[in-house]
Amino acid sequence: MQDEPAPLYEVSDLTALDFDPFLREALQSEPVIRIRLPHGTPGECWLATRHDAVRFVTSDPRFSRDIVGRPLPSMNRYLIPLDRAVSFVDPPDHARVRSVVSSAFNRSSVAALRPHAQAVLDPLIDSMVAAGPPADLVQHVTSQFPMHVMGTVLGVPEADRPRLRTWADAVLTRAKDEAEVERAGQAKEEARTFFRELARERRSQPQADLISELGAAVDSGKIEEEELLALATLMALNGWHAVRNHTSNMVYLLLTDDSLKNRLRSDPDAVPAAVEELLRWIPHKHGVGQARIATEDVEVGGVLIRRGEAVYVSYVAANWDEGCYPEPHRIDIDRKGPPHLAFGYGPHTCVAPLLARMEAEVLLTTLITRLPDLRLAIDPAHVPWQKDVLIRGPVELPVTW
Repeated sequence: MQDEPAPLYEVSDLTALDFDPFLREALQSEPVIRIRLPHGTPGECWLATRHDAVRFVTSDPRFSRDIVGRPLPSMNRYLIPLDRAVSFVDPPDHARVRSVVSSAFNRSSVAALRPHAQAVLDPLIDSMVAAGPPADLVQHVTSQFPMHVMGTVLGVPEADRPRLRTWADAVLTRAKDEAEVERAGQAKEEARTFFRELARERRSQPQADLISELGAAVDSGKIEEEELLALATLMALNGWHAVRNHTSNMVYLLLTDDSLKNRLRSDPDAVPAAVEELLRWIPHKHGVGQARIATEDVEVGGVLIRRGEAVYVSYVAANWDEGCYPEPHRIDIDRKGPPHLAFGYGPHTCVAPLLARMEAEVLLTTLITRLPDLRLAIDPAHVPWQKDVLIRGPVELPVTW
């Protein structure tokens, strides 16, 4: 413990896609630093920011994610974790639960899904074009696209898919008072009830969807029903929220960075590389995610973390570590270096990174080929941005073409 109090990290909404100044300063310090967070149990915790330190903490089994119910320093005054969520389970149970869905998101399954994603996207763009400019790209395209793709994967009936957005908005927005906590809790329970009923239907009439596979995994004893509900809810809400915001951010950058736009228009084959660089560059999360607890004394980056101490990691900071990515503030789709950490690292990496990549690639490729003159209909400074959300993104993107 240091003699002077650790710096307080108060997570606030930033302008557009500005990089967090606290994280920028932390990157110039040590790989792991002491910080204070504004809520939760008073006291200090650790924050890993450098690429190597983040990878170490997130992959070393001596750091546990089994934190539900533990008193911890926190960014948020109110915490609403999903019961039995795989995010809070350590190996080997973590691997047992994830294995049930892994085949749905592997390379061959995502490749097979790509034509369907294109078939979902094309009429959305048709509808926007028919409505005429100016049009809100978020409303017409980037919100609906992942909703229908994830709805197809899970097996959510089309008429019920807008509920995924409603639930995600409630659960994945930072609650500011008890009323919003209650609203989020109700949304979480509605989602669980919905997936419980859907799984019951699929048990009697299985279909080629993930809910049917999850129901079969419960019947075979591989997972419990509570694990099914937590996993389905997590995938449904994050599968919409994360991709909606990732892709909206990418389009915003495409329409505000002439060099990027010109490069992709002249070379659409560069879209996959651009997606990877934008995933690295975009500071997608506000603050830091979920803590890990050291189960024994561990040295990280020359710092001794004691048993029982909380450690947070910043994937956003790690992706801007200039030791790995020279001039990290510059978007360079020809960049060399280690893979980015936008989807996390270690056992708790994102369940469906290949799906998220595919959706982004299909979206950007289609926009630059079908609407080569696409541009913002307003000054970039006037684009409104969401507040208090888990993953940053614009409220709307008024465009013309």
